[in-house]
Amino acid sequence: MCSHLTEHDELDGGYGYHYVTSNGLCEDPAPPPEIKEEIPTTPTEIDEDTYHMHADQFMESVHEKAEAVQEGREDVEVEYSAGVLSINFPPNGTYILNKQPPNKQIWLSSPISGPKRFDWLVVGESQSEKEGAGTGNWVYLRDGTTLSDVLRKELAITVDIDGSEENLQKKSIDFAE
Repeated sequence: MCSHLTEHDELDGGYGYHYVTSNGLCEDPAPPPEIKEEIPTTPTEIDEDTYHMHADQFMESVHEKAEAVQEGREDVEVEYSAGVLSINFPPNGTYILNKQPPNKQIWLSSPISGPKRFDWLVVGESQSEKEGAGTGNWVYLRDGTTLSDVLRKELAITVDIDGSEENLQKKSIDFAE
């Protein structure tokens, strides 16, 4: 039986955990304690224009990817109007994505994972880091799941999102000026 946990062992260069007994290492040690990643609890404060910029970019990207799937499958139907994207994706069912400007959220109704409300969250923009250098994503604050991950897992739609302010501004440059 293992008696206690050590964090350092000369055999592996000091990395990892090993359980030891009074006469040496355990042959079948228990796994190390789980280190849980902190789940964000508050969205990033953004103004209405910034919300629309990020939400519109995301919705347009999902719309384009869903239409590409529709072109390859007769049974998939995609409709996008007034900020509401409907994707009928047999055999799963119908997915509804819609903007919620009063809450600055994107809502998803999924026949697999249920309803979820995603907030814009920027990571990597702390006091010690350059302003505007963080990247953002739509995150379900209850469990830390991103909207991109849900769409990838349930619909095989990959949305490449670079939510940094700098890159969004680059994408909107009008070269005719």
